[in-house]
Amino acid sequence: MAPVLTEYVRQRAEEFDQISADRKKHLDKLANYVRSRIDSKLPTRLTFICTHNSRRSQLAQIWAMTAASHYGLPTVETYSGGTEATAFNPRAVGALRRAGFEISKPSDGNNPHYLVRFHRAAAPLECFSKVYSQGPNPVMDFCAVMTCSQADRNCPNVAGAIDRIAIPYDDPKVSDDTPQESAKYDERCRQIAREMLYVFSRVVR
Repeated sequence: MAPVLTEYVRQRAEEFDQISADRKKHLDKLANYVRSRIDSKLPTRLTFICTHNSRRSQLAQIWAMTAASHYGLPTVETYSGGTEATAFNPRAVGALRRAGFEISKPSDGNNPHYLVRFHRAAAPLECFSKVYSQGPNPVMDFCAVMTCSQADRNCPNVAGAIDRIAIPYDDPKVSDDTPQESAKYDERCRQIAREMLYVFSRVVR
């Protein structure tokens, strides 16, 4: 990892005591799912879902992949999608850049594709907004991780998912175009990083 990202990960991994006991119960469900799949030598595919696949689900996919790599779990695959497609919000992209990710944008338009790299030895993640059933997302044999309450309500059943776990996050969108915008996106990025690192630390405990 780049030095800035390495230090960011180290700091978040020292903040597990900031996660409430109730929140840890939900995160432990995801850790238990991942551990059971790895122990059974089965594919471990996680699709993070929110309404527009523009902020929270993208952050969760990227941080889950980073955390899996950090804890030496190479068989974990992470994806993200929405109940509808819009675009990966540039404010969320900015928060990831400030955390230390290397991000390029090889395509433009209304729904640009971003290449997000967390380690020079690893292939970058190609991130763009899509519905959860759209490729390259898996259509079967995956765990649906619901990252917003609205998507959780609107998708009581996620087609193809073998498990479904709700870990909702507050939407940083409420701060858009306010003086608090960057701070709120950075706060959400830190929370998701902290919690995904916690999840995968539990897998290898």
